[in-house]
Amino acid sequence: MTYRSSWMTEELDAFREQFRRFLAKDLAPHAERWRKEKMVERSAWQALGRMGALLPSVPEAYGGLGASFAYEAAVLEDVEWVVPELSPGVAVHSAIVAHYILNYGSEEQKKRWLPKMAAGEMIGAIAMTEPGTGSDLQSVRTTARRQGNAYVINGQKTFITNGQLADLVIVVARTGEAGAKGLSLLVVETKGNDGFRRGRNLDKIGLHASDTSELFFEDALVPPENLLGPEEGQGFAQLMQQLPQERLALAVSAVAAMERAVRLTVDYTKERKAFGKPIFEFQNTAFTLAERKTEAMIGRVFVDWCVERLVAGELDTVTASMAKWWCSQKQVETTDDCLQLHGGYGYMQEYPISRMFVDARIQKIYGGTNEIMKLLIARSL
Repeated sequence: MTYRSSWMTEELDAFREQFRRFLAKDLAPHAERWRKEKMVERSAWQALGRMGALLPSVPEAYGGLGASFAYEAAVLEDVEWVVPELSPGVAVHSAIVAHYILNYGSEEQKKRWLPKMAAGEMIGAIAMTEPGTGSDLQSVRTTARRQGNAYVINGQKTFITNGQLADLVIVVARTGEAGAKGLSLLVVETKGNDGFRRGRNLDKIGLHASDTSELFFEDALVPPENLLGPEEGQGFAQLMQQLPQERLALAVSAVAAMERAVRLTVDYTKERKAFGKPIFEFQNTAFTLAERKTEAMIGRVFVDWCVERLVAGELDTVTASMAKWWCSQKQVETTDDCLQLHGGYGYMQEYPISRMFVDARIQKIYGGTNEIMKLLIARSL
């Protein structure tokens, strides 16, 4: 029986067929170079924009396709299957940054930034994490003080996806009192901003093609019209409202990675022989893959249900947290088992499973650690 996601349509089928061909022909051949250079080149972003793969769920008036989150999910799945090097950056840019602007930005802000983001002419990032502040966003220390006709931002951010290339960065900054009520979101346009500085492109154990950076703000000036929302102090609420979509995007990629890992390993074990027969014919191999295939299907059905809920405006934080922690945990376990079944070759970087193994590990950390996800779920019991 062939499973079909409940949110798929004929229109989306046609888009995906063309999109997968484009990824395989035009972008996949550059993936190895991107991993070595620790960055995806701008021309790839612009090519994605021409394909309509950036900001598909943003209205046409702002450069998007005017589609639902189902299109975002389709793009994330296909990228994960064909060119996973693009996955973190595209998810942050399209499924996260763009929707903060769409949901909280003024009409002028949306018209100024979203069309360029949809075209791949501007690359977006969001700066939450600080050296001393991870999942505890209420402890953010970066400040944005109003001085005359500008906000003056001072502070440091780290682990910022797209940080080296970003043309605009949504900065979580403290504009008021301690705690959640004192946080605001401000959009920093990086070009020509003398107080903004990029630090290192961080050397990670995985996701080698994704630029991940330290960012420094030293009296960085931002005009007051770059505040997201009608007034200061709305930042924490805005973050909480958008986290379900962010966490679902991570779960979508996790399930696609699980499915791909199983497919690659089935193919490998049917070709690789030991003791005179394909290693797939050994019971341990077959049973392990049967277990992982089953878990991938469970994840797929759950995530598809979550996509339906998000499209309907009904996905809650607790359910999104369940999807994020469970799917990312199973992604890590699946890639580990699949690497094991590759034997020594699984440890060689030319085999995709080796990269999938190291890339998977961060999924349990970013977007809110899995421990935080469980805490949020426990509070609902």
